[in-house]
Amino acid sequence: MNEQVLFESLYPGFFQGAGIAELPEEAVFTELVMDLRKERPRDLPFDAPKGLFFDRYHGKTDTLREAVGQVAEDWVQYFEENTPVLCAFDRDRIASFCILSDWDSHQGLRIGGPGCVGTIPEYRGKGIGLELVRQATNLLREQGFDLSWIHYTQLEHWYQKLGYQTVLKWNCKGIMRDAK
Repeated sequence: MNEQVLFESLYPGFFQGAGIAELPEEAVFTELVMDLRKERPRDLPFDAPKGLFFDRYHGKTDTLREAVGQVAEDWVQYFEENTPVLCAFDRDRIASFCILSDWDSHQGLRIGGPGCVGTIPEYRGKGIGLELVRQATNLLREQGFDLSWIHYTQLEHWYQKLGYQTVLKWNCKGIMRDAK
């Protein structure tokens, strides 16, 4: 599989998009992939805080967007009325969230992935976000996705803990050669 060709199919014109050219040249981002036909995310030790559970979000969009805004205000725009989202809940409060992205089929592969992964500041450092991504990846696998793709991140080593593999690195100038 040629990951660069796949990237260009998933995100046509990405490097001409708003904001990418304005990024500092030293800011390097990573694309990671897990082949769900052959792999599943690693089980990592996780001691869930009392009252914490994981489920799809079914509440009011404004409540979800408020939680997202506590993590990254520029992500709020991606959380619309029917956006599929998996959350970690502390009883009735959102502790962590991620979009369950579906990028359709490319090169005969059904591709999706967890996106806009965030944890509310007071819940960080407990492994909740990593467990959320593990569960989201398993959910995508159960739904018949072939690949789980992590797009536009600087948390390469964090995702690698679950078994994701780096396939591309890029900066504002484009894809970096030999940067895997």
